[in-house]
Amino acid sequence: MPCEQVHGAQAAMLFIGLYLVALGVGGIKGSLPPHGAEQFDESTPRGRKQRSTFFNYFVFCLSFGALIAVTLVVWMEDNKGWQWGFGIATLAIFLSIPIFLAGSPFYRNKIPRGSPLTTINKVIIAALLNSSASSSKNSSTVIASMTSSPSPPIPTSKDVESIETAPSSSFSFLNRAVSDTPACGALKCTVQQVEEVKIVMKLLPIFACTIMLNCCLAQLNTFSVHQAASMNTKVGSLKVPPASLPVFPVVFIMILAPVYDHFIIPFTRRVTKTEMGISHLQRIGIGLFLSIVAMAIAALVEIKRKGVVTDSGLIDSAKPLPITFFWIAFQYLFLGSADLFVLAGLLEFCFSEAPVSMRSLATSLSWASLAIGYYLSSVIVSIVNRVTGISTNKPWLAGSNLNHYHLERFYWLMCILSALNFMHYLFWATKYKYTSVTSSRC
Repeated sequence: MPCEQVHGAQAAMLFIGLYLVALGVGGIKGSLPPHGAEQFDESTPRGRKQRSTFFNYFVFCLSFGALIAVTLVVWMEDNKGWQWGFGIATLAIFLSIPIFLAGSPFYRNKIPRGSPLTTINKVIIAALLNSSASSSKNSSTVIASMTSSPSPPIPTSKDVESIETAPSSSFSFLNRAVSDTPACGALKCTVQQVEEVKIVMKLLPIFACTIMLNCCLAQLNTFSVHQAASMNTKVGSLKVPPASLPVFPVVFIMILAPVYDHFIIPFTRRVTKTEMGISHLQRIGIGLFLSIVAMAIAALVEIKRKGVVTDSGLIDSAKPLPITFFWIAFQYLFLGSADLFVLAGLLEFCFSEAPVSMRSLATSLSWASLAIGYYLSSVIVSIVNRVTGISTNKPWLAGSNLNHYHLERFYWLMCILSALNFMHYLFWATKYKYTSVTSSRC
């Protein structure tokens, strides 16, 4: 039965529901990782190891939910209707609420101390205003200083105290936010507030380097699905829906997460003689490198698929190609592995490095990277089509027939961009100095 476009009140209800889902998911994913990690005692080695295990199994649970979504929910939507799929998701959310509330008496809750965004904006605005105010003040005192002979200052106890609590030299522009005579009384900042903002700013280059990975992950839900849909998707007598293809990375993450936590990490701890075995930045780097391999494999698989298209003479045919869709599984597996390494590593890295008052904001950077990466993927596709359309009059990724695409060239482009991003990441990772004691031991 063909779908009918909704209008009026039905369209309003649909979009309100979708936006509420985005709002709810954003709130859960932004607050659940730091809340769970704060249940462990980070002052002991055992607590820090348990916290690392939590982040691994947090990603495992996300994958388990995705497994149900791409199997049971997809089957219900294809055979019973979309209302059944949304109904299952709604029921699961309702069941999770009493389960979560049942643990309330046992949770370790952090007392709210205001929004970290308020602190960040306060420090930046104070630095800007104090800078402009000090420059005008200095210009007015130059003439007066020229008529008087300089005398060596006599240090007082207050001066000594201010030196001992002086802000660090990094991001020295922000140090102007600390002033005994601020441009605005409401913007008076402490050294601690300035240093906390500096720590978050040091995380931003690492965060930015993970965006490219999410651009590659976006291909799993777009072009890779189209590739598999053109292939033979039968497993025996069962025909696998293209929407269920993400089951490959999901299952692999569910297998790799326990293996990583119970075998790989203990082995690396024995080899490196460190508490964590593999540092957070090393883990993220492994994931970014795997994304390069994944896009190279995707390009090679597409070359093979188009070779089958040419050999079988099915270029303009809608019939399934005589090649199994399991070939697509290779790029799914590598990108799934990359996602596990980067997501869990970035979550733990941001949580352990960020100030206590800004941990929720820092861990939310992981999900911001995901959103930006998916949006940037669309931008890259548009730019590629525009540039190739001008130069060759035939865009690489336009048209209704995937067989006429130059998808392998696009995958090679993504591979090159991922390699450049990896080198960019290595630059920032080697310069980064851990602020937490536990991470510095890694």
